Amino acid sequence: MSLAEEKRDYYEVLGVAKGVGDDELKKAYRQLAKKYHPDLNPGDKDAERKFKEVNEAYEVLSDKDKRARYDQFGHAGVDPNYGGGAGYGGFSGAGFDFGDLGDIFSDFFGGGFGGSSRRANPNAPRRGGDLHASCTISFFEACRGVKKEVTIARQEVCPDCHGSGAAGGKEPQTCPDCGGSGQVRVTQRTPLGSISTQRTCSRCGGKGRIVTDPCRKCSGSGRIKNTHTISVNIPAGIDDGQTLAVRGQGDNGINGGPSGDLNVTISVRPDTLFKRDGYDIWCEIPLTYSQAVFGDDLIVPTIDGKVKYTIPEGTQPGTVFRLKGKGVPALNNRGRGDQYVEVTVEVPKGLNKAQKDALKHFDSLLGGEKQYEKRKGFLEKLKDMFDQ
Repeated sequence: MSLAEEKRDYYEVLGVAKGVGDDELKKAYRQLAKKYHPDLNPGDKDAERKFKEVNEAYEVLSDKDKRARYDQFGHAGVDPNYGGGAGYGGFSGAGFDFGDLGDIFSDFFGGGFGGSSRRANPNAPRRGGDLHASCTISFFEACRGVKKEVTIARQEVCPDCHGSGAAGGKEPQTCPDCGGSGQVRVTQRTPLGSISTQRTCSRCGGKGRIVTDPCRKCSGSGRIKNTHTISVNIPAGIDDGQTLAVRGQGDNGINGGPSGDLNVTISVRPDTLFKRDGYDIWCEIPLTYSQAVFGDDLIVPTIDGKVKYTIPEGTQPGTVFRLKGKGVPALNNRGRGDQYVEVTVEVPKGLNKAQKDALKHFDSLLGGEKQYEKRKGFLEKLKDMFDQ
């Protein structure tokens, strides 16, 4: 099976349409990255393959320039090795490329097609690619901040040849066919006359340099893949689905260019007691019937520990009280959210006869509906409705 048959369309991989917006694209990526993450699928090789495929697709489609090249040229636009090294000037199956078209316009009108016809220097410094990883933390770690380790595999400069690709410390030779430009000019005779076009140099593959004695460690590529464990400082206040950029921890640059970044998407495990709403925290505390009637001093859990809160007598189910400043710290900012506590009243079940008799006696002492304002108001509205 050829490379072209193996590689799926990036939009298909993420399950989105071609004109998808940034927010929807990010949402689709987060869902799939979480679904296929190795931590959640231990030993599942198919999930691991899909996780890598999803990260590769998002790395291209989330980058404006890469996405534009991909939309125009497909995989060849973002992977110079795709389809036998045609680079991203190739136009598959047409026998013609857009680089040629630019040179034709340049010859006839003195300018490039869609801009300058000048080719980029293949040996100029280039920034390394960004990498993507995921990290799962607990609710409390998200609230307080934590340091986690993330394992990545990145492209690095070969230590044996220092990126040259040549063995024994030798320097690659300038390609004699293209003079180091990576492009060769070809003149063709057509019914319109002779037309000069530029093509990728077949001798050097567009690199402009030739390695006669390739380095054994990197097979002449000048780069090797190494696995590293990176320590990531996750700040207090991070929320589920947010991404941290760890500068300079992506792939090493090419020809002395700067390294890319490592983008770590955070997944926060839900807590059994607390729920988060922005920087606010919500929790629910059940009260006994007696506590609601008489009032009580409650011990309320917070992310900082226990605090005491006094509820008044006659507290109704669904009452919400606020603990100011007991929420989540604002991310990279001053201040904190609040904690909201909702009380519920638990009705006792399985009463014995003595308990039931005591409650009936208590109810009779209340004098009917006088002590129940909500019930009294409801019955009055009900009476008015039936009278009408």
